[in-house]
Order: sequence, then C-alpha cells, then structure tokens
Amino acid sequence: MKRYYAAWILGVLLSAQCVSAAVLATVNGDEITSEEVSKVLMEGTQGRFDSLPADKQNELRQRIIEGMIAQELVYDDAKRMGVLDSKVYKQELEALVNRLKVQLAAKVWEQEQFEAIKVDPKEVKSYFDTNPDEFVDKEKIRARHILVKTDAEADAVIKSMKSLSGDKLKNEFIAQAKLKSTGPSAAKGGDLGYFPRGQMVPSFNDAAFAMKEGTISSTPVQSQFGYHVIYVEDKKAAKKLSFDEVKNFIEQRLKMDKFKLTMEKKMADLRSKAKIVYTK
Repeated sequence: MKRYYAAWILGVLLSAQCVSAAVLATVNGDEITSEEVSKVLMEGTQGRFDSLPADKQNELRQRIIEGMIAQELVYDDAKRMGVLDSKVYKQELEALVNRLKVQLAAKVWEQEQFEAIKVDPKEVKSYFDTNPDEFVDKEKIRARHILVKTDAEADAVIKSMKSLSGDKLKNEFIAQAKLKSTGPSAAKGGDLGYFPRGQMVPSFNDAAFAMKEGTISSTPVQSQFGYHVIYVEDKKAAKKLSFDEVKNFIEQRLKMDKFKLTMEKKMADLRSKAKIVYTK
C-alpha cells in the first residue's frame, strides 16, 4: 500500500515485507500491518522504542496507527480527485524517488562500511579490565504507587492499610491502586517496574529508596503530579556485571568508535578527490 513516510519507503526498499505480519487495521480494503507500524515507531524513536514504558509504547503505537489510517483516507480521496495524474504530483513523485535513491545508496554504503570494521577480542577484554566502573548494574527497586489529587486522600489510603503487612498489604495496595489511582499505571496495580536512583522525580525517588522492602510510605509524597502513596515491592543491590554479560556491548561500542574514525578519513579522502563548488 502507498505511504508518504520516507522512512517507511526506505524500509520497504531494503527488506521484503514479512508475510506473517499481523493486520492491525484495514482502510477501504488496504491493510495496515504490525510490521509497517513497527518500522515507523523504530524510525521515530531512533531505535529506542523497546526501551520505553509499556503505556508509552501503546500510546505511540495507537497514534501511528491512527495517523496511517488518516493518510490512507487522504490518499484514496486524492486518487478519486485525479491528483495522481496531475503534473505537480508526478513532478513531486519523481523528485522524491530521486532523493530516496540517494538516501538508500548512502544507507547501504554506510552499512557495508560498518560491517567491514573488525574488533579484536583482546581489545574487548582490555576495555572491560581497564574500565570496571562502567560495568556496574546500579541499585534498583521495584515500586508501586497510588496517585491521588489531595494530601487528605493519600493520608486516608495510608491509614486504611496501616495494620496490614506481607501479602495482605501487597494485595490490598494493588486493589486500591486499580480503584483509586489517577496515574497511568493504575490498571497494573500501580506497578512502575524496576528503576534506578534518579529516574523518578526527586521527592518520589528519595522517599522510595529510603523505604524498606514490603512497606508503604508512612506519609503522602508530594510531586508536581499530585500526592503519592508508595509501596516498595523489591530491592536489587548494585552488582558488577560479568565480562560475558557485557562483551557484546563493548564490541559494538569499540566497533562504532572505529567506524566514526574510518568515516572521518573516508569522507576527507572523498572530499579531496571531488570538485565541490559553493554557491551563494
């Protein structure tokens, strides 16, 4: 199906569409597949889509689907109006194809240059040994929260669970989070997953990391979002990562460093051999 996303068009040119891709929507018989949506999401987030929180992923995915539906509707109407036969459309299409040819050639060229870079395993081990502080998995906690609008609401939640502990406290907290929390994690019982120090807003961060595992905050925690009641479900101490855990990451980092240097030399060489004229 036709698309105006240049990134999507490049993706299609580079790889055949997966026959097993799930159909997420159809517009007048044309399919919008999970693969098409995933390509746009990865391009739009520069490859970081999978690292986003689940609720943010769902929000972005739905936004892209709705945008692609809107584009398909416009495309169908443009066909009906004869836009595809117009001189302007044909000129713009030719210009777009020419630009994409250049971009695609550059992309494939860069990929081939990158794949040609080799990293000696000894370099990888040496980097690991000389940079031990880089390979420490930071202290993390897993927490849940109930977000409400007022201090009084938060205080009432805390008092209602004051006598509970263990699984009874956890289960009651989850139930109240689903019922009372105004935060996006309410449906998951307030679960925020694991996070390191500094990821949350300061007031939330300081309170959560000062708490013991299996307890709730003794007083409401205020932030710009409202008032939080926090439950700390689990704590993971900082630990040093093993070489096997990080060797692939180190190899890719060293390969990228070499690639950057190679590209600088390559571009300098290409420029020195080319005739480049700047015009005002």
